[in-house]
Amino acid sequence: MQSKLLRGTFILTFGTILSKVIGLIYVIPFYQIVGKYGTQLYSYSYVPYTIFISIATAGVPLAVSKFIAKYNALEEYAVGRKLFKSGLVVMLLTGFAAFLVMYFAAPLLAGLSHPGKGQMANVITVIRAVSFALIVVPFMSLIRGYFQGHQSMGPSAVSQVVEQIVRIVFTLAGAYIVLKFLNGTIVSAVSVATFAAFIGAIGGLAVLFWYWFKRKSYLNELLEHDKGTINVSLKDIYKEIFIYAAPFVFVGIANPLFQFIDQITMTRAMMDVGINQKLADTAFGILNFESHKIVIIPVSLATAFSLTLVPSITKAFVENDRKNLNHQLNQTFQVMLYLTLPAAIGLSLLAEPVYTAFYEHDSLGTQVLAAYAPVAILFSLYSVTAAILQGINEQRFTILSLLVGLLLKLALNMPLIKMFETRGAVLATALGYTAAIVINLIVIKSFSGYRYLLVWRRSLLIFIFAGLMWGGTEIVYKLLLLFLSPASKGQSVLLILISAGVGAVIYFYVGLKSGLVNRLFGNRVDRIKQKLRLRF
Repeated sequence: MQSKLLRGTFILTFGTILSKVIGLIYVIPFYQIVGKYGTQLYSYSYVPYTIFISIATAGVPLAVSKFIAKYNALEEYAVGRKLFKSGLVVMLLTGFAAFLVMYFAAPLLAGLSHPGKGQMANVITVIRAVSFALIVVPFMSLIRGYFQGHQSMGPSAVSQVVEQIVRIVFTLAGAYIVLKFLNGTIVSAVSVATFAAFIGAIGGLAVLFWYWFKRKSYLNELLEHDKGTINVSLKDIYKEIFIYAAPFVFVGIANPLFQFIDQITMTRAMMDVGINQKLADTAFGILNFESHKIVIIPVSLATAFSLTLVPSITKAFVENDRKNLNHQLNQTFQVMLYLTLPAAIGLSLLAEPVYTAFYEHDSLGTQVLAAYAPVAILFSLYSVTAAILQGINEQRFTILSLLVGLLLKLALNMPLIKMFETRGAVLATALGYTAAIVINLIVIKSFSGYRYLLVWRRSLLIFIFAGLMWGGTEIVYKLLLLFLSPASKGQSVLLILISAGVGAVIYFYVGLKSGLVNRLFGNRVDRIKQKLRLRF
């Protein structure tokens, strides 16, 4: 049973990571098709959509799976089927309601974003185009949760990947066809690209239906073994689901809410200090779409890896095994920091060639990415601390920490933007996340008795190693600049590969020599070292 659970967790984690990676890489060709103005429009619609979809679905698969697994363990299979049948209707209705709200609120959302004169109608159009996905995605999330509750992670993983692939193919092909063959406008192309979220959801839903019909006989067999001793009302079912899902909603909307604050304040703040509308809109697009997409790469990978340790934290806490709990918390924090820190530093250092490789050579883009990259560490730390709070059953404090962080961001955003322009928005985000993280860390210490001494010592060691990596990478990068230009896409890729390669070798080598890598990743490192010795 334990091996099946671990295998299922791995499949779902791998599917999530693969889906995120696919969803990040497509921005390179997409930017080449629609350009800066296209990505601005795209960002104006996708930030509100992400908030809506997070509220509608965040935590639903996990909450449903937890509920169904609980009653399946009691052999009360009919309770889970009761949730599934009523849940499909409820999610379809709430999804359609969310679609109507977003569709008709599009003028309000567009007005809050302060687009330039004559651009209001364009922003409304793309917001309405993406809103259609809200009809399908909540419905789909419930089916994923149902399969996960039966310890079947494959359907969720495969549907996520298929949804992403279908969405991206439709996004790129649709935008390209509209512009190159139909002589359409950028607005039409971006509207097609945002409508792709609906098409992708249909693709993911088709996969889940296929799995349902394939496994329907097995699921019906379980009902024949139902004990029938528990009758849970729909009111109690949804109360339990809400309690499970609520914390994940707040964690899921954290980043989109920080972005939305930028969306409603950034342009106005920059215009207040004499920056013209076009440059302000360009800066917003660079921060909220172009740079953000790159910064999220190390966050996605590091967070996914470290969060796989959270079930062990839950188990240790429930069993009151303080020694194991401390060990799991130490591992989680160290793994997250060890993976995120070098990536964030590397992105900041190589911001110019990275931005050129993804988009184009742009001095503002380079400046924003260089300032924004280190915030990846805070994004990761917030996700991990929020998940730990869930593990120790103190998820209520995620609401408090998020609200404090958002209020700080809202209060500081305009003043800091007026002082430091785009980098002011980055600084306000960093300060908001720092406040939220500090609250989470205090709560973890208070309710688990965890002491951070080992993490502080190891963090210092990791920072020293990252500093050595930064120094080596900086020297190699400066030498390469004598022969290669970051203004060229091809040469930028070479700059990144060589400089980052040298940095990675330095970082991994000092980690190995110090024994830190072995302490963090255990026997897996020994197996890799053994294979390398056999090969060389």
